[in-house]
Amino acid sequence: MNSPAASRYLVQPSSQIHGAASIPGDKSISHRALMLGGLAEGTTHIDGFLESEDCLATLVALRQLGVRIEGPNDGHVIVHGPAAGRMHARQARSTWAMPAPPCAYSWDFLPGSHLTPKLVGDASLMRRPMERVAVPLRLMGADITTDDGRPPVRIHGRTSLTAIDYELPVPSAQVKSAILLAALRADGRTRVIEPAPSRDHTERMLGAFGVELLHTGDAIALEGGQVLHATRVQVPGDFSSAAFFIVAGCLAARQDLWCAASV
Repeated sequence: MNSPAASRYLVQPSSQIHGAASIPGDKSISHRALMLGGLAEGTTHIDGFLESEDCLATLVALRQLGVRIEGPNDGHVIVHGPAAGRMHARQARSTWAMPAPPCAYSWDFLPGSHLTPKLVGDASLMRRPMERVAVPLRLMGADITTDDGRPPVRIHGRTSLTAIDYELPVPSAQVKSAILLAALRADGRTRVIEPAPSRDHTERMLGAFGVELLHTGDAIALEGGQVLHATRVQVPGDFSSAAFFIVAGCLAARQDLWCAASV
C-alpha cells in the first residue's frame, strides 16, 4: 500500500462463520425515493436510506433545488415537496439522468418561476455523454442544451411537453426513468419501448407514489397530468452487498448466518 493513509487489515482464516449481518439499503431505490419525494404532494418518509457519498450528493442537490429534507438520521429521511432552484450534481451519477425532467417541468407551476437549471458535476461526470437523455426529451418538446454532448446541461423550463412513443436504442434504466418523469408533465400518453428488460425501480416507485402505468409486452405507458402523492418508503437491503456474506455462509457456515436489511 503506497498511500500513508491506507488502512491495513490482518485476516485470519476461520473454520466456520455464523451470526447476523446488517445489509445497507439499495442505492438505486434510495436515489429514487428522494427524487420522487421531492415531486410528491405532502411529506414522504424514507427508512433504510443508504447514507453513501453518491446518495448524499443527490440529497444535497435536491436541497439546492429548494426541496426541504430532514435527515438522514440512522437511515430515516423526511422529504417535503415540491420546490425548485439550481442544482449541482456532485458525484451522483444517477442524478444526471433523472432530476432533469423534474427540474424543468414538474416544478414549473411555482408562481413567477422561470428557471433555467444548470447541471454540473465533478471531472468524471463532466466527461459523461448526455445526449442519450437529451434526445428523447427534446422530441417531447424540451429545451435542453449540452456542451457538445457533454455537461454542463442547461434545462429551460416553462416549455410544453408532448407525449411520444420512444424505442430505446439500448436498455437503459436511467434514460427510461428520465422519459417517464417528463411524461408526468406531457400532454397525452407516453410509451417507452425497451429492447430488453432493464431495472424497473422507477416504475415500481412511481406506482407507490400513486401513478398509474400500463405494461403491455415490452412497452410501458404513462398518461400525463398525474400527481404524485407522498408515501412511506422502506428501502430494501442491497442484495449485491449481501453477496459476500452469502458466499461466506456457503463456504463456512455450520450454523445459521442471517443477512438482514438495515432499518
